[in-house]
Amino acid sequence: MVNPAEEVPTASVRDLPGDPVLLDVREDDEWAAGHAPVAKHIPLGELPARLDELAELPDDQPLYVVCRTGGRSARATMWLNANGWDAVNVAGGMKSWQTEGRELVGDRPGAEPEVL
Repeated sequence: MVNPAEEVPTASVRDLPGDPVLLDVREDDEWAAGHAPVAKHIPLGELPARLDELAELPDDQPLYVVCRTGGRSARATMWLNANGWDAVNVAGGMKSWQTEGRELVGDRPGAEPEVL
């Protein structure tokens, strides 16, 4: 749980680099509906058991963490930073990603990508 007294490093979608190292911590159905094409998907509840997968990601910039609106990703960011990662929460999550006109891809045949 995020302690409100602690600061969570945060960046807006607008301030992200063009090709961010992005971790999406939403659930499988949310991911399938629509996600950033550059994102790595690990649901929040699976993150501790799948940390080794983050080692495959580039480490020359922060790990930007995203969920639907920013709550789960804030918790993940705090946890990752406490465990030695340089993580930054994406303010507004995938809802802001979509609002900013960033590319979305989906895994549902015949359906337009959307943020659930």
